[in-house]
Amino acid sequence: MKIVVCIKQVPDTKGGVQFNPDGTLNRAAMLAIMNPDDKAGLEAALQLKDQYGAEVTVITMGLPKATDVLMEALAMGADKAILITDRVLGGADTWATSSTIAAGIRNLDYDLIITGRQAIDGDTAQVGPQISEHLDIPVISYVQDIKIDGDYVIVQRQYDDRYHVLKAKMPCLITALGELAEPRYMTPAGIVDAVNAEITVWGRADLKDLDDANIGLAGSPTKIAKASDKVRKGAGEKVELDPKEAVAYLMGKLDEKHAI
Repeated sequence: MKIVVCIKQVPDTKGGVQFNPDGTLNRAAMLAIMNPDDKAGLEAALQLKDQYGAEVTVITMGLPKATDVLMEALAMGADKAILITDRVLGGADTWATSSTIAAGIRNLDYDLIITGRQAIDGDTAQVGPQISEHLDIPVISYVQDIKIDGDYVIVQRQYDDRYHVLKAKMPCLITALGELAEPRYMTPAGIVDAVNAEITVWGRADLKDLDDANIGLAGSPTKIAKASDKVRKGAGEKVELDPKEAVAYLMGKLDEKHAI
């Protein structure tokens, strides 16, 4: 079995975010981590590797510094790592990103593709399903459990306060929830292997089945009108009243705001 896991290097939002003048994230200036949902998907792939002897390839699109998350994935137990990077790919929205990653995956043999449900820097949950559409393969999203049965995957798909059990024939794509698997730690031996491993780097020229009209900022139909860091709220109004006065005061405020 060959599994491709799409991972993304995202800003560590605990350290704040920074923007370029065009409204895109200034990723080079921020601390970065592996996207949590992607990491859960990687762990699920590694568990399938432990159980079935699958080959796990991780792929990402980003700046050259994205090799950091690829190294982490290799240290966790992935077999191969691919970085897609090129200046012409910068500023991509979900459509341009999914078009580019799908073109990269077409260079590979795969039975199962795993992506995270969504990335913490965009929260769109669009890239995984869009990749499946580009590749013309089935997709099951919001996966919280996965099993293999011959040529099929059987998953639990989260749905409100319950889940659906769905079955799809491979090749197919699933998008992983953070609850799918608890990521393992890197091991000392894995870190040594990752340092000595070769990461494959692809540029625009290596992506054959890709239209230039669908890449980078120019090929992104989604445009950012304005972007800013979160606005801090003021302390608000403070009053000291006895319980009866407090109730009357709150009811008055709610009525003033037309909340009641």
